Amino acid sequence: QVELAESGGGLVQSGGSLRVSCAFSGSSFSIYVMGWYRQAPGKQRELVARISPGGSTNYGDSVKGRFTISREHAKNTVYLQMHSLKPEDTAVYYCNAQSVRTYAEYWGQGTQVTVSS
Repeated sequence: QVELAESGGGLVQSGGSLRVSCAFSGSSFSIYVMGWYRQAPGKQRELVARISPGGSTNYGDSVKGRFTISREHAKNTVYLQMHSLKPEDTAVYYCNAQSVRTYAEYWGQGTQVTVSS
């Protein structure tokens, strides 16, 4: 059973930076597309960034140029480095894993990121 454990959320001032991490366990990390999604109060969950096993990435329009997703296979961990944070980036950030073989999908519990103005 895949388990995802996010860490690194917190409170940061507008314009600041933060890195969140997601530790993957329970299966082979190398066959999963990893992603970060976020959900703000009263809004739908939206894609932030995704990264394929080979390192190909895609980003939501609102974070392009400010956020970077990366993965470290040796540590079974995916990161989201966030720069130039804005109050509208405030949300619960969820880690997602999707198998490239079965398309089975898993979610972490989420980590709160709050950007103060």
